[in-house]
This record gives sequence, structure tokens and C-alpha cells, in this order.
Amino acid sequence: MDEQILKILKDSNALLEGHFILTSGLHSPHYIEKFRVLEQPKYTEMLCSKIADNFRDKSVTVVIGPITGGIILAYETGKQLGTRAIFTERIDGVMTLRRGFQLSSEDRVLIVEDIITTGGSVQEVIDVVRSCGSDIVGLSCIVDRSNGKAKFDVPYRPLLRMEVVNYNPEECPMCKAGSTTIKPGSTNK
Repeated sequence: MDEQILKILKDSNALLEGHFILTSGLHSPHYIEKFRVLEQPKYTEMLCSKIADNFRDKSVTVVIGPITGGIILAYETGKQLGTRAIFTERIDGVMTLRRGFQLSSEDRVLIVEDIITTGGSVQEVIDVVRSCGSDIVGLSCIVDRSNGKAKFDVPYRPLLRMEVVNYNPEECPMCKAGSTTIKPGSTNK
């Protein structure tokens, strides 16, 4: 399956090379521009179908993802599973449910995310879901690029694990060489 996911990323021109400042603040010579994949419904449908297949037997009642890419993934995965699809967003820097979205102790929740580097945003979603008393049946993402550092205490099934080099800014060899940085995307942290 990894090769098929990698092919989708390549075919959609989502794998970029350069000197990137990631949302986490880390620097990397590689970046995955998830919206190059998510702008193509056929690829989004394929990826979400694979996510849904991993959790079809878990009686999911709600799929949730963090704003922005998580909205698209939650919607399509929810469609594939026949469930509700909602999202979290930040208010004054705090991840929360808005727009009338609610979870209860009756809900069995699947969390979806696009790219995981540190796992910080996903952990915030886990905390929101738990604060509602809901049961988290699993977590999935398109790409885990954490190099094994992102750990969760819920069943975790990424579609692709990529070993990608990340640097703290003060240790970044590209910075030391005077390379110009690019800061794509934003989570408004």
C-alpha cells in the first residue's frame, strides 16, 4: 500500500524539495503540499477509502479532523463510512468544537489528519474528543513523517510512514549554508 500512496503523492506533485519551515517550527528539505492531493477528488476518494477500510469494523459514528485539511478528509471518510463528519478549529489558539458540532458519550470517533510531523494538532483533537466523553476507535493520516516520534494512546493506522529529515532551526545545515527558507501552509497557532 505504501507504494500506491507514494505514487498518488508524486502524481499530484505534492512532494516538494527545498528548504521548508514546517508548522512545527522544524526545518526540512522535503515538504508535502497536501492540497495538491486534496484538490483532486479522485485521489481524495481513494485515500479516504483506504482510511475507511482500516476502521470499517469499529462501528464509527463520527469522523473528525482538525481544520483545514482534516475537514476534507473527515467529510470523505465519513461519506465512505456512512457517518457524520465534523471538524475542530482553533479559537484564540485553543482547539475546540464550534458551529454547533457536538459529541457525546455514545459516539465512536475516528480521527483523521493529513500530515503528522509532531502530532501536536492531533493530540489537541484527541483531548477535545475525550473532553466530550466519546470513545476514540482510531486515528489515521495520509502521511506520518514523524520518524516514529509521534506517539498516541489510541489505535493508529497511517496510510504511509515516510522517513523525512527534520532539523531544529539552530541545527539546520541549510540555514548554515545560507539557503532561503520557504514557509508553506499555516495552522494559525
